[in-house]
Amino acid sequence: MNTTLRHLTLPTFAALALLSAPPAQAIGGLADVQVIDRDSGEALPVYRHRGEHWVAGRPGARYAVSVRNAQPGRLMGVVSVDGINVVSGQTAAWHQTGYVLGPWQRYDITGWRKTDHEVAAFHFTALPASYAARTGRPAHVGVIGVALFRERVEAPAVAPLSEPGDGSWRDRLESGAAERSAPQAAAAPKLGTGHGEREHDRIGHTTFERRGDRPDELIRIRYDSRENLVAMGVLPPDVVPHRPQPFPGSRSPRYVPDPD
Repeated sequence: MNTTLRHLTLPTFAALALLSAPPAQAIGGLADVQVIDRDSGEALPVYRHRGEHWVAGRPGARYAVSVRNAQPGRLMGVVSVDGINVVSGQTAAWHQTGYVLGPWQRYDITGWRKTDHEVAAFHFTALPASYAARTGRPAHVGVIGVALFRERVEAPAVAPLSEPGDGSWRDRLESGAAERSAPQAAAAPKLGTGHGEREHDRIGHTTFERRGDRPDELIRIRYDSRENLVAMGVLPPDVVPHRPQPFPGSRSPRYVPDPD
């Protein structure tokens, strides 16, 4: 089967040669994946709980899935939110279209792809208002997935391919990791991802031949509100920030001291 498909390529101005160590909030081996709160500009901390990665979303906040290629060759990332391909809107599967990143390139995926020039912004919202629920697919709300593929490189005729076969991509999704047992009931409505306002985001098209029909790396990040993560035991209660005080140092009133 010919595995060459047309996929999205990113504008040259999006390429960043990031030579410093990735932030602590990034996970992944082939690529560094982060969830960015676009309203604050900060990467959401990643919490590990029972073998899974979690982030705490803030209801109403816009966010981005940031992917940085950590390899010297091109990678393709098939990205899903709430079980839906963020480019095509299909129920997500590994064989579908995705974003192609050049060596060391970073790209912030800020919304559902609408055209080559626009996206509908991601934002955290209550599950009934999520895009998945509004399109009749609420079963996988609360998870972000990035399936990473290396590009096939022409090998000498005498050398065998290092990756298995040219089999069909059909029915590959069923071999993915099974869902873990559901956590205890959350304290508040579960978060999902909404279909927000249109924003300008320009991309182009390219071809990409995968080295194998299965992902070279599969990254999964689950999310919910901080309140719910505390209720589920992902975060301890003392992780919830204390209420800020306007005058925290005014226990003993005094005048301004002289400088040393």
